[in-house]
Amino acid sequence: MATIQHSLKTLALALSLGWGLSAHAADIKIGIAEALTGPAAQYGQSIRSGFELAASQINAAGGVNGNKLVLTVEDEQGKKEEAINAFKKLIFQDRVLMLFGPTLSNSAQAADPIAQAAKVVVFGTSNTADGITSIGDHVFRNSVTEADVLPVTIRTAVKKLGIKKVAVMYGNDDVFTKSGYDNFKKALEDQKIPVTTTETFAKGDVDFKAQLTKIKATNPDAIVLSALLAEGAPIMVQARQLGLNIPVIGGNGMNSVKVFDLAKGASDGLWVGSPWSIENQTKENSAFITAYTHQFKSTPDQFAAQSYDAMHITVAALKKIKLTGDLTKDREALRNELPNVKWVGATGAFAFRRANDKSGTPAGYDASQTPIVSVTRSGRYVIEQ
Repeated sequence: MATIQHSLKTLALALSLGWGLSAHAADIKIGIAEALTGPAAQYGQSIRSGFELAASQINAAGGVNGNKLVLTVEDEQGKKEEAINAFKKLIFQDRVLMLFGPTLSNSAQAADPIAQAAKVVVFGTSNTADGITSIGDHVFRNSVTEADVLPVTIRTAVKKLGIKKVAVMYGNDDVFTKSGYDNFKKALEDQKIPVTTTETFAKGDVDFKAQLTKIKATNPDAIVLSALLAEGAPIMVQARQLGLNIPVIGGNGMNSVKVFDLAKGASDGLWVGSPWSIENQTKENSAFITAYTHQFKSTPDQFAAQSYDAMHITVAALKKIKLTGDLTKDREALRNELPNVKWVGATGAFAFRRANDKSGTPAGYDASQTPIVSVTRSGRYVIEQ
């Protein structure tokens, strides 16, 4: 009888947690909404791999106070509507403890308010556009904003290359690339670097020769480019075809080893900034690169490193709280503990920084990290600081 009563209590606890009855009675369900198909999948696939690697390591080491992490993954396809649907499913149907994602800032602007309204932590690992964390106090990210990174990237490239004037090119129909342009524009103004011309494009464009021909006619020392890889890599290829063999200063969307496949022989001379570099030889980063390469038989990028660290940051908070079985209380306990986490991982030393909303009221949490500036040479990133 005692055994039956114990089993019933265990069943009741698991049901109240809403985390399912898999082989482990108190599994901790973590929701992941990333772009696994579509143009943004080149980021989303890496992000998922980073989460999977971290979760497998954490579970192998005993989980979270003995509880196993279970990842519930949804493909939001890099689309706002799909991100909203994925968030709703994960929060209300799957009843996850918290959410990671979505992949693009456009989608985060649309879907993060769903998590905020439901008082569920949403943790972005690749959203760098302005305003994401102003959505509310349940919105976190460990992806350093373009506002923090781009001025450092420009300053370093200008110092190393003696750049006097630049042309600017950006995607004008995307929150991320438009935000990148705004921050590039401000940084160039602050550093008193003249702009010879500003050209735009849209997602899905494949022919950029008209814009690049105009840029070539102004004789700039470099192209400042705010783009995702799907457009950014062809822009680099077509620039070289037109004889524009000048440096390209890119934003977060261009910082991926996939540029070497997509731009092939035209990938050299790309300057980017990020807290993570594959050439950064810290013990934490070296361990991550070795484990990732062994598990996935491929080279990690910034996006995998950030999701890997994000899972460890979240688990550090989870280990500090006592899960009660009341999902509402547990979600709020995580929200309250997460800002306190300090972590040293693949992306270096990390802490959260409180962000404000448009009225100046404290809202969500941004990353406080120092960017590393790198340039592509012969199929690899070389640190230039």
